[in-house]
Amino acid sequence: MNFAFFDLETTGTSPAFDHPLQFAAILTDAEFKEIERVNLRCRLAPHVIPSPQALAVTGVRPHQLVDPDLPSLFEFAQALTELVSRWSPAIWTGFNSIRFDEEMLRQMFYQNLQPEIFVTQFNGNTRFDIMTAVFAVFQRCPDLLKWPVDETGRVRFKLDRLAPENGFEGHNAHDALGDVEATIHLARLIAERAPDLWQQLLANRDKSHVQAQLEQFEPVELVGRFGGGPPKAIMGCLCGYAAKNQNQAYLFDLDAMDPEELITASDANLMAAMDAEPRPLRSISINKVPMLLPPATVTDEQRRRALALAEAPELRQRLIAAMTARYPTDPDTAPQHVERQIFNGFYSWNDKARLKEFQGADWPRRQEIVATFEDARLRQLGARLVAFHSPNLLSDSDRRRYIAWRRDRWNASTETEVEWMTLEKARQALLEMKAASAQDPAMLDEIEAFILELGTGIASGELT
Repeated sequence: MNFAFFDLETTGTSPAFDHPLQFAAILTDAEFKEIERVNLRCRLAPHVIPSPQALAVTGVRPHQLVDPDLPSLFEFAQALTELVSRWSPAIWTGFNSIRFDEEMLRQMFYQNLQPEIFVTQFNGNTRFDIMTAVFAVFQRCPDLLKWPVDETGRVRFKLDRLAPENGFEGHNAHDALGDVEATIHLARLIAERAPDLWQQLLANRDKSHVQAQLEQFEPVELVGRFGGGPPKAIMGCLCGYAAKNQNQAYLFDLDAMDPEELITASDANLMAAMDAEPRPLRSISINKVPMLLPPATVTDEQRRRALALAEAPELRQRLIAAMTARYPTDPDTAPQHVERQIFNGFYSWNDKARLKEFQGADWPRRQEIVATFEDARLRQLGARLVAFHSPNLLSDSDRRRYIAWRRDRWNASTETEVEWMTLEKARQALLEMKAASAQDPAMLDEIEAFILELGTGIASGELT
């Protein structure tokens, strides 16, 4: 199967409240021979303040954010949906892509009313992450790659350090296309130097394969970074699945404690065991390509503990119940912002049909469709898109409501914990960056002028 290596440059680090500015991708065959490449950019969404740090790191100049020759974020989302369809089926692959780039894409598709937000997982598509593959190499085959270290002697697993250390020349870090090329280089090295490990890692793209390994109730190794330290392997055995999310499995750490000691434990002692160090249960997202591997070696004691857990279904149920009780849902929690409601249920078939029509309609028809959505999330996001892209369709009251919403969003008090970039946060970030003297002063002046212009516009009540 082909690989679709991709990377994003974004307005910031929050998938829910930032968005991509650049999408670069290279389609290769299974031997990493290039088939096609794309490098796409878009304008800044009207409701987003870009992170000054992100602009400084990526080198995106403020004037590029409002370049009229670039597509809007809505048009950008449509173009990427079409690209994924055209390149399918493929293995969508990046460096830290599953936990960042994939989530950023998913939010972009969701907030721009794409009919299918999981396009990189449907129609024969799967996904893979070279960063976690690197972790597995470090733990299983440490001599396969050279490991860059910082001034404290700690190994650094950042792409802009790893790729050059291992022979990749001319890496244009913090440019999406440069990062894609560096990622392909590392993937090729792993595949060529450790083909058996590479195939084992690739197999975890299929969550049924992950389940099959787990449901043998025998020792398996989970490789990852736990607590921010270097990658390591945890020898575990399946405990079970979360009641409300069958994609979330719990792995019992066979070296943390003996499950037989918990069989007769009281509920209070069982709950206390959940807080012990090392933690006895580890959560695994079976649909996010966990680095689950057959054990290199297994001790007799580990086998005994796995068998004891397998033969104690009531204990497994109690452990999962205790784990769930550690993170209860607070009924008094404030309502989530619509961005945080992305996984709050599936759309109805009627709404899915309306979403498809929405994508091909003109804006007056889109406004009509928005009013017919059954899902409140779609009505809210759709009304936002109409305000962004066809403000002339708004009534006077809707126009005032949108202006007030954006003003309140951008001027949120620093005493309020908000997840998005505000004008005050941006100003504070610029002050700190100037004090650190680590960035180009001319670039910082440009960003500062741009942020000031945004603030002036919102204060005057400009709609776009």
